[in-house]
Amino acid sequence: MGKQMGQPFDLLLGRRTYDIFADHWPRHPEEGFGINEATKYVVTNKPVSTGWQETIQIKGDVVPQLAKLKRDDGPMLQVHGNANLLQTLLANDLLDELWLKIFPVTLSSGKRLFGEGTRPASFELEYSNTSPSGVIVANYKRAGKVRLGTFRDE
Repeated sequence: MGKQMGQPFDLLLGRRTYDIFADHWPRHPEEGFGINEATKYVVTNKPVSTGWQETIQIKGDVVPQLAKLKRDDGPMLQVHGNANLLQTLLANDLLDELWLKIFPVTLSSGKRLFGEGTRPASFELEYSNTSPSGVIVANYKRAGKVRLGTFRDE
């Protein structure tokens, strides 16, 4: 987590994740890797309490607002959790990098990471590590056009 969050960042969050984070991180600033100092952009049409430092609500037609936010100068925008928001970002080609945490458990149901509407995109592995408990952390960055091929190194 230190590698991912050890650089300046802002957060782009859906409503449920924002509520969870806003309840936890202000009470645990020593664990938060700077989350409390980051600007929090919350995508929701319902009113949101902006009592947590630096919270900005994004509502209405969010795609143009997210595209503008991505183009603006400023720190990296990180999205944590937020399966619904992630689908919007993937469908509108608004992701440059993926940090995946793969846990060694299976669940009978859940949300797809790459759901219907995801645009084809090519990524290359930038970094990976496995924790002692078997969690795989993999960082992928955008890599130009999609190339179809094989598993062999070419």
